[in-house]
Amino acid sequence: MISEKTLSKAVLDASFPIHSDLGPGLLERVYERILEAELIEKGFNVRRQVPIPIKYKNLEFDEAFRADLIVEDRMLVELKASETNHPVYYRQALSYLKLSRMRFGLLINFGAEHLKDGIKRVVNGY
Repeated sequence: MISEKTLSKAVLDASFPIHSDLGPGLLERVYERILEAELIEKGFNVRRQVPIPIKYKNLEFDEAFRADLIVEDRMLVELKASETNHPVYYRQALSYLKLSRMRFGLLINFGAEHLKDGIKRVVNGY
């Protein structure tokens, strides 16, 4: 099984050149498609726009949200393309982890001027 550290490193190693080459300012779905292709090229199993259901009391929705990327069926990657890193993005990613019953993920904001400033690791259960 691939470690969390290895998965995170692979996603970040693919993200930095994308941001360097294309810069901020594109639509989120552009970064999403390119990152998906880069990770698949590196041999990772990647699913894009995966519907995640929610159950609340007697209500059930087949699609509470769509995960931008799920890598190796273990890691959720939530992408943004915003000039600012709103705190709600982190809380949103954490809620997505809880709903998907995954342990860890990355929040990557390609809209940041410097990509390193747009990256947050998100962990469910701590």
